[in-house]
Amino acid sequence: MTRLPPRVSTTVLAATLSLSLLPACAGTPVATGTGGAVATISVEASRAAMAILNKGGNAVDAAVAAAATLGVTDPFSCGIGGGGFMMLYLADEKRVITIDHRETAPAAATPSLFLENGREIDFNTAVASGASVGVPGTVRGWHEALARYGTMSFKEVLQPAIGVASKGFPVSATFAHLTAQNEAKFRRFASTSALYLKDGKALPVGTVLKNPDMARAYRELAARGYRAFYSGPMARAIVGAVNQPPVAAGFKVRGGAMTLADLANYEARIRLPVRTTYRGYDIYGMGLPGSGGIAIGEALNILEGFNLKSLPRATAEHLYLEASRLSFADRNAYAGDPEYVDVPVAGLLSKEYAARRRGQVGMERVLGKTGAGDPYPFQNDPSTPLRPHASRVLAQNAHTTHLTVSDKAGNVVAYTFTIESWGGSGITVPGYGFILNNELTDFDFSGPHPNVPEPGKRPRSSMAPTIALRGGKPAFTLGSPGGSTIITTVLQTIVNHVDFGMPLERALNAPRLSQRNEAVTDIEPGFAGTLQAKGLERIGHKWHPEPEEIGAANAIAFHADGRVTAVSEAKRHGAGSALVQQPAR
Repeated sequence: MTRLPPRVSTTVLAATLSLSLLPACAGTPVATGTGGAVATISVEASRAAMAILNKGGNAVDAAVAAAATLGVTDPFSCGIGGGGFMMLYLADEKRVITIDHRETAPAAATPSLFLENGREIDFNTAVASGASVGVPGTVRGWHEALARYGTMSFKEVLQPAIGVASKGFPVSATFAHLTAQNEAKFRRFASTSALYLKDGKALPVGTVLKNPDMARAYRELAARGYRAFYSGPMARAIVGAVNQPPVAAGFKVRGGAMTLADLANYEARIRLPVRTTYRGYDIYGMGLPGSGGIAIGEALNILEGFNLKSLPRATAEHLYLEASRLSFADRNAYAGDPEYVDVPVAGLLSKEYAARRRGQVGMERVLGKTGAGDPYPFQNDPSTPLRPHASRVLAQNAHTTHLTVSDKAGNVVAYTFTIESWGGSGITVPGYGFILNNELTDFDFSGPHPNVPEPGKRPRSSMAPTIALRGGKPAFTLGSPGGSTIITTVLQTIVNHVDFGMPLERALNAPRLSQRNEAVTDIEPGFAGTLQAKGLERIGHKWHPEPEEIGAANAIAFHADGRVTAVSEAKRHGAGSALVQQPAR
């Protein structure tokens, strides 16, 4: 039985904060110029990044400053209680690397973590509990990024976020709406309701929301570095909140089994990206335990055999949907934590394997839900590996954030990080003001499957920060929140840009379709009934009856003349914020 949470609006918080508490101007979603560039969903986060760039910091320093600020202004989708994937292009070394700071399961976790009497527990019950909390990786990821590739310290890059948390910001209509959606979950936890609710309801629009406890957490990080999070008083507070959640009177939730050793032993991983080529571009994506880079790469390899720009638009869109369907069938079957399962990555990204999968695509018919292929013959591996069965698409939540930054030296950061559901587990760490993730619900609740819970394991993720090079130089970078729709958002934006010739801002803002090997395709409001929709319906495509906005992407395009264009959403989730150091005149 498929477990699905209620479909809710995926509106992403667009911060309305200015440091002086004067109303902030609306985000400018596109900016072109020279020097460094940044695109985020938050005006204040973009300003924080730009302030660091203007002080001489590089893209890594600026990315951490933006991320920390988002943890204040966008606390229901990201923060130091979660984890993420950071991808970097290092200009001096001309190479791409990734920092995996995905949350891990505590040492006490077992494959039956979310089973009772052999049956899967209710998804929402699992979310709002200490049992759903993975060991947070964000702070360790920031440390690795700054220590290895940055130029500034925690003390420097956290200052903008400390200012925002200390001075407060006026609650926007969007923030109030997101809080209202989470009232039932937040009321369960005394520390969360005290911060975000008044008399059990969302704070009114215009309320100045201060978070002195989060400012305290950031100050401790500024003073002691990452060790302040993974040992000492903050670590004890985290473990206490997980194992004995700070529930309000009259509520009872499941506790977790996290230890101080789980925190002290957490490590980020420096991993090579996955790579494929597509029409003259080198496309770099996040590798395992991220499934996004592999799924996008496989889909692009399938599409490369079609001349999309010469075909009628409906036919090209049909092929995009079918390529996504096939790559999702494989992603669902094989992807997991590479430290626990052998995943046939080389086979999945093989051009020859893509040709075999391409042969299943009909130009005038829809495949429908399909099985996984067999990439193992393309592995050049003489062993006889386990061939797992495909699983259903998990109920991944769409509540993540993505930011992208570049600097004048040509370094690039594409960064996606999350606490999973809106409001994560709902548990705010007492005394420190940040919400803990519910990332363990990204595991399959039952097996056998490569993505079941195990001690220390990282759940499979769809986060897909992407960097594209052309001629060895950055051409564009992009990423998005959106759970499993992250993969289709990035894939479709690449197709729009590369195949259909749309400037990146048009490619990013075009209507989105998301097919993830399901009977119906997710669509956005206004798509059903269009000529494009009717053309696809004649081939056999069917649409989800409840359209929603898909994704909240951010991107940067790098032009041959040295200019850069930072791009955020123009309409989805409220306009995003794009800034460049030296705007074009």
